[in-house]
Amino acid sequence: QFPGFDDLYCKFCFVYGQDWVPTAGLEEGISQITSKSDVAPTTLVWNFPIDITFKSTNPSGWPQIVVSVYGPDFFGNDVVRGYGAVHVPFTPGRHTRTIAMFVPESTSRLQKFTSWFTGRRPEFTDPRVVAQGEGREVTRVRSQGFVTISFNVVTKDMKKLGYDVSPRDMQNTSPVPVTEGIHKY
Repeated sequence: QFPGFDDLYCKFCFVYGQDWVPTAGLEEGISQITSKSDVAPTTLVWNFPIDITFKSTNPSGWPQIVVSVYGPDFFGNDVVRGYGAVHVPFTPGRHTRTIAMFVPESTSRLQKFTSWFTGRRPEFTDPRVVAQGEGREVTRVRSQGFVTISFNVVTKDMKKLGYDVSPRDMQNTSPVPVTEGIHKY
């Protein structure tokens, strides 16, 4: 959802700790350009799957997805319309996350006018900085839009490593033996 903007596209990349290794899929990519529809004029839908597999023996540095949204300005230049990041959910299953997006802002009126006039708006040279805290405290930003992501998470061998990441609704139920529900006739 980016009110007032149209014809946007999305770039994504993953940020993860040093113990994590991607074993399959793409670490970064770009979507198609999407336009507003008459049915939902405030919603833009990209509908492109992202498939990646990670391997690690340590939960430190759990993967995050960084999303950057771009679109044309008044002069037709592609400018950033929002940055955002969210951790990949820890528990297996289907999850939906909404990311509040933001854009960097110029610090003075002269810089704002110059960037508008030249079409060179402030943006990060590396969008991965969005997922890291270092150096962000001095960055002036403005909220702008939301991106909703649906995750389908599968984990493997987490119990072997001593981690219980089963969904909460499954933790409180006691397993029933298979033979208990079978009646002999």
